[in-house]
Amino acid sequence: MPPAELGAALRDLPRSSHPDLLVGFDQADDAGVFRLGPDLALVQTVDFFTPIVDVPYDFGRIAAANALSDVYAMGGVPLTCLNIVCFPSDKLGGEVLGEILAGGHEVVHAAGAVLCGGHTVKDAELKYGMAVTGRVHPDRVFTNAFARAGDVLVLTKPLGTGIVATALKRGKAPEEVVDAAVEGMVTLNRGAAEAMTALWPRSRAATDVTGFGLLGHAMQLARASGVGLEVVASALPLLPGAEAFAAQGIVTGGGKSNLAYVQPTTEFDPGVPPERRALLVDPQTSGGLLICVEEGAVDELLAGLAARKTPAAAVVGRVTGGEPGSIRVRA
Repeated sequence: MPPAELGAALRDLPRSSHPDLLVGFDQADDAGVFRLGPDLALVQTVDFFTPIVDVPYDFGRIAAANALSDVYAMGGVPLTCLNIVCFPSDKLGGEVLGEILAGGHEVVHAAGAVLCGGHTVKDAELKYGMAVTGRVHPDRVFTNAFARAGDVLVLTKPLGTGIVATALKRGKAPEEVVDAAVEGMVTLNRGAAEAMTALWPRSRAATDVTGFGLLGHAMQLARASGVGLEVVASALPLLPGAEAFAAQGIVTGGGKSNLAYVQPTTEFDPGVPPERRALLVDPQTSGGLLICVEEGAVDELLAGLAARKTPAAAVVGRVTGGEPGSIRVRA
């Protein structure tokens, strides 16, 4: 569903109200947070989708890393996971399902979480993902509502997974390009979360970059925080081949929907080329964290990300005192 239609569908839903509900769905954050006590809150999320790569084991790894990412974006630590499977058993054999689940289990184990089971239904189209529960201190929850004017924006993975996946479907993506994209997608955001949480309260806001693209999630962060943002297109870290594919017109339908979603509140400088615009709204799968950090702590954050070998550690913009939800994209 396009972002604008999704927002309209959710707008009139009744809101849950509880003194221990620290983060609900009002601000389009990455996960819900519920306080259990003075020192413990649960982080809860769910995510699943159709395959974006051809290898079942890689699909399982990517889907698991993507689901776990929401917990990391809130500054949390994953605890338990449940598989969610929609499987066309009349078209695909049990071996395919076994490979997908094995890939998911590998990533859950690497995260230090526990896979408790799950649920499978027969469906015409394969889908896989997880429901994840994590823990966080209730006074140290990262949300998309804590960005402050003057903060610097740091991105921890390169962009372009949607465009590369589209090129793969069209038979135009070389093996080494696909391998680079898969390597980024299966990498946990654990290291990025550790680096940012170590800087609390100099870093307090973050979001993971997934289906709404960098600008879509950035706009949600800006709206929730009541700030504006400035993004530098030339500073974006990119997957190999992604910009060349975009220049050839290999883009996603989701990217076009994302552009329509952000366009009313986004100003692009004339010097931003079309391929960069496409990458700014490209739907990401298991993307990186977009972290807000005080300017005086940027070098410390970048050093922490480098020490943990995150796929990227790029300064891509800053938080401004502009119109809430507005974004200026500089060349």
